[in-house]
Amino acid sequence: MPVLAQAVAGVAPAGAMAVIPALVFPGLVFGSDGPNLVMTFGAAMAVMVLVAFCLRPMAKRMAAVSGLYSYTAKGLGQRTAITAGWSALFGYGLVAMAGLLVVGIYVAKLFSNLGLSIADSTAFPVVVILLAAGAACYLMVRGIRLSAWFTVMMEAMSIGVLAVLMFVYFALNQPQIDLGSALAWSGNFDALPLGVVVAISAFVGFESPTTLGGEAHKPFVSVPRAITWTPLLMGVLCLLSVSAQDVALRGAPLSVAASPTPLSDLFSQTSPLFAAVLDLGIAASFFACAIASMNAFVRILFCMGREGVAPRIFGRTHAAFRTPSTAIVVTMPLVAVVPVAVIVSGASPERGLAVLFTLGAYGYLGSYLLASASLPFFLRRIGESTYASWILGAITSLAVGAVIWTATAVSISTGNLQAIVYGGVLLASILYATFLHFRLPERLASVGIYDETRDLDLFNGRPIP
Repeated sequence: MPVLAQAVAGVAPAGAMAVIPALVFPGLVFGSDGPNLVMTFGAAMAVMVLVAFCLRPMAKRMAAVSGLYSYTAKGLGQRTAITAGWSALFGYGLVAMAGLLVVGIYVAKLFSNLGLSIADSTAFPVVVILLAAGAACYLMVRGIRLSAWFTVMMEAMSIGVLAVLMFVYFALNQPQIDLGSALAWSGNFDALPLGVVVAISAFVGFESPTTLGGEAHKPFVSVPRAITWTPLLMGVLCLLSVSAQDVALRGAPLSVAASPTPLSDLFSQTSPLFAAVLDLGIAASFFACAIASMNAFVRILFCMGREGVAPRIFGRTHAAFRTPSTAIVVTMPLVAVVPVAVIVSGASPERGLAVLFTLGAYGYLGSYLLASASLPFFLRRIGESTYASWILGAITSLAVGAVIWTATAVSISTGNLQAIVYGGVLLASILYATFLHFRLPERLASVGIYDETRDLDLFNGRPIP
């Protein structure tokens, strides 16, 4: 259950279902006549399920602390693994930032819906973000089991709240509902690529249990199950949720549909108390998401520190709890600075969330592409190569690559710099790997060594007699 909890918290089902569709919706409604939410999220789900099927065989054969980074090292080599690791760190870090920003926004909205006045509308969400970052840091240092159980409790509560409120809303507004609009098709694909990238951010994080291989019980069973079922279940929940939101937001006033908290504003028209409960559920879900994202982030950084391709200080563990405490304590303040800066600068929270989620999705997609391409080479290296693995790896790599390519083309053509920022991260990782290759080859050769399968990983955790 704690392994599944990490996967569930990584995708933050309740929060993602409530927040991310609203980030896609305004662009589809006011910016173009693009495909609807159901098509956008359906395409994202299909890509993520393919990625899950690629990661599953590797998770069944290797218990890794650094997940996709180590899988890529075993499949495509150490230099490519550096790029995969940097890309994964970029994705986890930005989604954690977005999670903390959502917590600040929705807790402030919660107070507003309850009629509680806030003396300083800027300082309050900043304080909430800092408190959330501190609480997350404490839970992560104490151990993955504690933080995992806490996050699954938050997610269960949040999903229940969202489901009940959506049923109540539609029951009260049934005469005004047009279900046919959710499946309306305009025949224009222009908005689909960027929409899919944002929609994919509702699924990213499902693979985070691959970073728990060194701590999980029976990792060759629990980790593959978690990464296989999570995107499937998330896809079903997302399709139901976006169908409902598409119908509800199309009939909502412009001020609601274009709001940074559209669902909350929508419910507040029926009942401010309902809206406040929804705000609490969304904030709790994204708090859990921030914890899960950072759990995966620090374990990759920990592994890199052990192998010497990141500062070795990150490879230290807590004396009592045996967690990567140094990586947690050093990186958590840096992650919290970005959402605080968004609030203090007066920038649009909706715009800040869209940028963070989209950039994070680029990071995840880059690591997914390299890890999926690694599958046939990984299996060939251990003498288990099959035609199916080559076909699956090729199809998945092409699908993920097509999403990245088309989204990048659209992004550049519209003057959006997000793809260029991610391209700069990729270039920096390639230059760093090249530097290691020529100047510190012994360190580059150590990539992937830390995550070797151990005797204790086998035979139900019992050592060989």
